[in-house]
Amino acid sequence: MVEKSARPDYRGKRALVMGLGVLGGGAGVARFLAERGARVTVTDLQPAERLTESIAALRDLDIRYVLGEHRARDFEEAEFVVRNPGVPRSHPLLGLAAARGVPVYMEMTLFFMECPGEHIAGVTGTKGKTTTTTLLGEILRAAGRDVVVAGNLLISALEQLPRITPDTHVVLELSSFQLEGLEATRQCPRHSIITNLMEDHLNRYDSLEEYFGAKKLIFRFQGREDLLALNRDDRHCRPLAGEAPGRVVWFGRDDDVPGTGESRLRGEHNRSNIAAAAAIARALGVTDDAIGRAVAGFAGVPYRQELIRERDGVQFINDTAASTPDAALAALRAIDRPVVLIAGGADKGLDFGALGGAIRAPDSSVKAVVLLEGNATDKVAAAAGDKVRGRFPDFAAAIRRAAELASPGEAVVLSPGCASFGMFRNEFDRGDQFNAIVRLL
Repeated sequence: MVEKSARPDYRGKRALVMGLGVLGGGAGVARFLAERGARVTVTDLQPAERLTESIAALRDLDIRYVLGEHRARDFEEAEFVVRNPGVPRSHPLLGLAAARGVPVYMEMTLFFMECPGEHIAGVTGTKGKTTTTTLLGEILRAAGRDVVVAGNLLISALEQLPRITPDTHVVLELSSFQLEGLEATRQCPRHSIITNLMEDHLNRYDSLEEYFGAKKLIFRFQGREDLLALNRDDRHCRPLAGEAPGRVVWFGRDDDVPGTGESRLRGEHNRSNIAAAAAIARALGVTDDAIGRAVAGFAGVPYRQELIRERDGVQFINDTAASTPDAALAALRAIDRPVVLIAGGADKGLDFGALGGAIRAPDSSVKAVVLLEGNATDKVAAAAGDKVRGRFPDFAAAIRRAAELASPGEAVVLSPGCASFGMFRNEFDRGDQFNAIVRLL
């Protein structure tokens, strides 16, 4: 890894946080800077009433808010800007700041400058990030290591700094948006995993190549002794071995990993996630005994093929994190019973052909499809064909319809294949609403 930059002194500096958001990252950045003496202004296009939880989390700090708009003068007057991952790097006001010589950072830029240790493992990929990150943390804990897990998990990495020592193992889930923050200081994790690479976020990136380029930042600045774990089963991952500055190890769904036979995780994609976590754990000196205990005891993570309840013989499964067609397809392959699928939502510019083919196939497990309204739903409806049994702008009505269509021994599965924006604040809000409605049925 490139040598650490000197830790900056924030005292008295005019800091502009662009994008407070509702998932904790923007609030974590604002708190970090304010507690270190910066003069913090937070700007967000959302009005105050949409940000009440984030603002309440910062009520003990002296922070100025500019909400419902972004003002050019705030960017001109700032000494540095920290943008939320949800803000595209192409935003004109970020260009204005850069043109005036104002540095533009992200939460991960600050974290890598501040983290006192170098035992950082980063996990990215189109799907499987959260499961792999969380499992790797559990494996390291089973081996007796001091561990912090943070990143794209609703856990601000900056807020974890007080409990990180030079001996702490930090495991970070890193989205493509967060990885963009590593370019500013040319730093990245010493141990990195790319779980897989598929189409995603083509509403944010101009091309698949640009999206993959953001993912590559997880290893771009590694040193010769650093490590990159790649998925041998993924056609987009295999060529990356030639670009890696350091060592490469391979993992795949057919790897012999202790504890896999007892694992509660279902599907080929989860066998691949288990193998990814084990590959890095072994490189870090963890024994197979510790790996086996952690894998066998790991119950999975919320919002990913999570069984919420069984009612009259029908399982209700929350897979709201399946925000791409490929992820929804993986869920269908993993569930071993007929499915009433709840799908649809916001468009990310993705192709639904493969998912539609699986839904319409003669041997498909999909009995019926209930659609949530959104600007991608026409595409999903065309792909699903005559399996569609209704389109709903009301989530509760959609769930009730799906429950009516399901028989004992079947499953109602929320696996939308689309983004959540429009009907929901984010995919976690979609998942939380699903859980609440299902429990009231």
